[in-house]
Amino acid sequence: MEPTQSETTWRCAAEAVAPGQTARFQLRIRGRAVHAFLVNHGGGHQAYVNRCPHAGTPLDQWPNEFFTEDGRFLICATHGAVFAPDTGLCLEGPCPGARLERLALARRGDELVVSGPT
Repeated sequence: MEPTQSETTWRCAAEAVAPGQTARFQLRIRGRAVHAFLVNHGGGHQAYVNRCPHAGTPLDQWPNEFFTEDGRFLICATHGAVFAPDTGLCLEGPCPGARLERLALARRGDELVVSGPT
């Protein structure tokens, strides 16, 4: 199933984003286009706005490259901030204790549906 998007939601087949993979997409939130990403870490899916809380830059300097080399954490390519993939909490770098902005994520059968912030 090919990912789909409306103005305020994004959908894809759950199997389309396997453990250790991510998918980038765009949503309209509060009237503006927002870049976001879905992450599958250990079989658990989370969705976040693609913006580092430290400087507001996208995490992936290279398209769809969000994980550290060992695949354990998310990393901001600009400043090296390291985030827990399951919570979005910054664990080290220039913004410890800050969080990535989480998006609402629901599983409907075999489909994942992402919408605005939770």
